[in-house]
Amino acid sequence: MAVSHRNNIWKTQLFGLFALAFLSSTLSNAQYTEVINSNRPGESVGAFAVGTGVIQLESGFFYEQRDHSLLETDSQIFGLGVALRYGLIFESLELFYEGAYQTQNITYKTSGLEDKFSDFGRNRLGLKYLIFDPFKDPERSKPNLYSWRANNTFQWRNLIPAVSVYAGANFLFGDNPFFGPDEPSISPRVMVATQSLLTPRFVLTGNIIYDRIGTDFPAWSYVISLSHALRNPRWSVFVENQGIKSDRYSDVLLRGGTAYLFSKNFQADLFVGGSFKNTPSRFFGAVGVSYRLDKHQDKLKPIEDQDPKIGRKDMRKKQKGSDKPKKKKGKKKKNDASEIDW
Repeated sequence: MAVSHRNNIWKTQLFGLFALAFLSSTLSNAQYTEVINSNRPGESVGAFAVGTGVIQLESGFFYEQRDHSLLETDSQIFGLGVALRYGLIFESLELFYEGAYQTQNITYKTSGLEDKFSDFGRNRLGLKYLIFDPFKDPERSKPNLYSWRANNTFQWRNLIPAVSVYAGANFLFGDNPFFGPDEPSISPRVMVATQSLLTPRFVLTGNIIYDRIGTDFPAWSYVISLSHALRNPRWSVFVENQGIKSDRYSDVLLRGGTAYLFSKNFQADLFVGGSFKNTPSRFFGAVGVSYRLDKHQDKLKPIEDQDPKIGRKDMRKKQKGSDKPKKKKGKKKKNDASEIDW
């Protein structure tokens, strides 16, 4: 029984080392992953691209109750949000489209009048490019074979994030009731996105955004999101804080939700959230899916260009007896897991 127990421990440790090595090699590739990497649920945008040869759809239905105490209005907003991501030319570059078509039913409490209008509340296109990836450092990507704690708990160096930059534009077509009459048809938008792997189960994502540049109401905003993978790796949860600062609208929002991975290319999610003020008060929720069409192909790298390189000295064997196993007299014993020095 003791030998069987030791064998089980040995198999568990060996599986853990292989899993950790696989995870490290995946992260060092920096972009494409074997499992879908979606920005849903929530509003934060990750630093990494989907990878070349990948087309990814992220879509969901949303609903919001928005009431304004000063204007004395009650509104219900519902619609469909869509994001399309495509790995363009090389691994670090991504073409990114976001759109949301919505309908708002508004009631003016003082007069009892009602109104309804529909249009795009979001319609933008841009490019995202990874400029710094800490996991490209081969020394950092290597698992620590001597310490389980070093591989599975928080380390200060884990705060060093991957960083990408985004540049794009918002597009308006015709008279859009969700924006002012003087809003230009095209307005620039820029963003810095960061992503830190705090532990194998915790990911911290941050965005700083400058939106509608050059308009009468440009906006600064930030998004901070913390995601956690549960013991069942198909499930994950997240909490997110968003702040918006503009002369037209300012707010602080909080979201939380969950996602479930049905397969390596298909994910479902839901979240709820709200605001901290009543001008307007906001309560919202969404349910959606993410799906990718994966045609990614790894580029082969010549052996002489790989790092670390294997030199001739490394291939030579020692000439003296240290490399020759000594013959032992007696019966041969079977290897026991307890004899392996981990």
